[in-house]
Amino acid sequence: MKRLSIGIVGCGAIGSSLAKAIIKDFAKQAKLVAFYDLDNLKSRALAKILKKKSLAVGSLKDLIIGSDLVIEAASAKSSFEIAKRALTFKKNILIMSVGGIATGFSILSKLAAKNNCKVYIPSGAISGIDALKAANMGKIKKVTLTTIKNPLGFRGVEYIKNKGIVLSGLKKEAVLFSGKAKDAVRYFPQNVNVAAVLSLAGIGIRNTQVKIIASPKVTKNIHEVKIESSAGNIFTRTENILHPDNPKTSYLAVLSAIATLRKVFEPVVIGT
Repeated sequence: MKRLSIGIVGCGAIGSSLAKAIIKDFAKQAKLVAFYDLDNLKSRALAKILKKKSLAVGSLKDLIIGSDLVIEAASAKSSFEIAKRALTFKKNILIMSVGGIATGFSILSKLAAKNNCKVYIPSGAISGIDALKAANMGKIKKVTLTTIKNPLGFRGVEYIKNKGIVLSGLKKEAVLFSGKAKDAVRYFPQNVNVAAVLSLAGIGIRNTQVKIIASPKVTKNIHEVKIESSAGNIFTRTENILHPDNPKTSYLAVLSAIATLRKVFEPVVIGT
């Protein structure tokens, strides 16, 4: 059986973790053939860690052409264009920065169908996606996501700066945002990929409700999901351990991507 050639776009904490996992856990089924980052220092650093200098390519096009599966681990600002280019070249893609494709998902879906490609979107740092997909086969009345993070997890968010919200020295929890998922993924692209995943699996970004809370009392990224449907009411709470190299990312998000890769290779698929 031919091994799947995988290229990774984005050599930060997530991309680096996935690169190591492919080499360690999927050596029989896949091979890492390239990785690319706009920041050459990041790609060089990863090449040094992996001791695979030749895999750091100089352009996105080179990576896409040489890969069977492209993994996007770059940013919400670029994920849509990366996905679009990969699908145009008739390559399958796994998307980590889901917030960047939420509004243009239908375009990618049509392009994937046209070119007989697959788009893989891991559940990420959230639980309950399987139940949501099942409930969506009936009738869903309401989906609400409440995200609670330490103020440090929101550093650098432009929306917070523009609103004049001061996070330093916060003594009690503060609601930073309450509204539709379509606005949440726009204002907090690096923080609420889970809102995008939840929306795509359920009733859409215009109907899914999101509340974002900063709390100095928490040290984990917490996501609570409430689903009201004809199949019953569903409530999940996920208390995520932070990724050791990036506090804005949950470790479960990386493991979710690895689990998605495993599902690509295994003959038996468990779960909805």
